[in-house]
Amino acid sequence: MKTRQLGPLTVSAIGLGCMGMSINYGPSPERSELIAFTRKAFDLGVTFFDTAQVYGPFTNEDLVGEALQPLRDEVVIATKFGFDINTDDPRARSISSRPDLIRSSTEASLRRLRTDHIDLLYQHRVDPTVPIEDVAGTVKELIDEGKVLSFGLSEAGADTIRRAHAVQPVAAVQNEYSLWARDPEPEVLPTCEELGIGFVPWSPLGQGFLTGTVGSTDTFTDDDIRSRFPRFTPQALAANQPIVDLVHDVATSANATPAQVALAWLLSRGQSIVPIPGTRKLHRLEENIAAADIDLSDDDLRRLDEATAGFSVTGARGSGHEHYG
Repeated sequence: MKTRQLGPLTVSAIGLGCMGMSINYGPSPERSELIAFTRKAFDLGVTFFDTAQVYGPFTNEDLVGEALQPLRDEVVIATKFGFDINTDDPRARSISSRPDLIRSSTEASLRRLRTDHIDLLYQHRVDPTVPIEDVAGTVKELIDEGKVLSFGLSEAGADTIRRAHAVQPVAAVQNEYSLWARDPEPEVLPTCEELGIGFVPWSPLGQGFLTGTVGSTDTFTDDDIRSRFPRFTPQALAANQPIVDLVHDVATSANATPAQVALAWLLSRGQSIVPIPGTRKLHRLEENIAAADIDLSDDDLRRLDEATAGFSVTGARGSGHEHYG
């Protein structure tokens, strides 16, 4: 697969978001199947794998660590700190980036990931009670100690990115970005480009909506996170269906699938953009990876850009409480 740069890190142009293997999208396959699936992703060219302490919590890091242990020197692993999780009741958690918690969380992540270093360590969500300079300074210390190679931010705004970068260079920013979530474009993307920071879109396929596999009348079970997302109410799905119709039309003309069009559009937005679609199905993995080799025509790109830029999406993105810190 083609590669791209996230600061000092060389990664596959499309990574693998591992969250859905453990939580949020209904019952997971057997652990042995997921380990084999993760290693198959590497065989197909993926070298960038994204997890987090809070996914599970803890179980996803452990899964990714076991799966990638034999491949450790050939892959880039990203994980995240930023939540104070009650170990007696893991559902009880709060945003926290206290320096002592960053350190203890990182040590625990290293153990679960079965490694002596984390390639890319993100602050998962900005903590308004801890100055970002203190967060960046703590990560800088971990980098100096060799426990972390590079620093990232998630759901951060332009000012936060600049302040953090002045203390410890930021390698990557991970915010939601897709054809129906273009919020990073006015300020965050230009800031990343100016400072030489990579950008990692989470939910690049709109939690499946942009693939055309989610019907406008679909409902979701309680163990599917989309059941709580404002953009996945039947009313919102119906109102946003024109985006899916557009992607489908472009896919037909490009001899591609809607998922591939959505990913190829993201890749066209900048040379340091690395989407991390998540899946647990091999045929979807192969489909997503193939998007790295699709070049959409200028007409198709312009059509997608203009139509979605002028479209008023119904429903708040993510949980409905997402905002740049």
